Amino acid sequence: MEMKLMEETENELLTVAMQIIIHAGNGRTKAQEAITAAKKMEFAAAKEHLKEAKENILLAHKAQTEVIQNEARGHNYESCLLFTHAQDHLMTITSEVNITRDLIDLFEIVSTR
Repeated sequence: MEMKLMEETENELLTVAMQIIIHAGNGRTKAQEAITAAKKMEFAAAKEHLKEAKENILLAHKAQTEVIQNEARGHNYESCLLFTHAQDHLMTITSEVNITRDLIDLFEIVSTR
């Protein structure tokens, strides 16, 4: 019985890790689309892509938070390299999305001068 519970916990963590990676990856794609639009001075499109990037990051963050909250409630997870990778992926792409926001602002300022 204990082995089955461990397998279920591992599968749960792997599923969440993949959700984080997928949503964060989608966020990265949208951030790149936002920069492409900003380079063309298409600021409305850039801001829409940025909004979608942030929405994807939020979905990834919610998946991660679920695991953290479960651990706080006493649910123990074994160390999982894929989950660690997913968290790293999310953190990196969150920074990229934040930088994208700033770049769009800069492009917009420069375009008005």
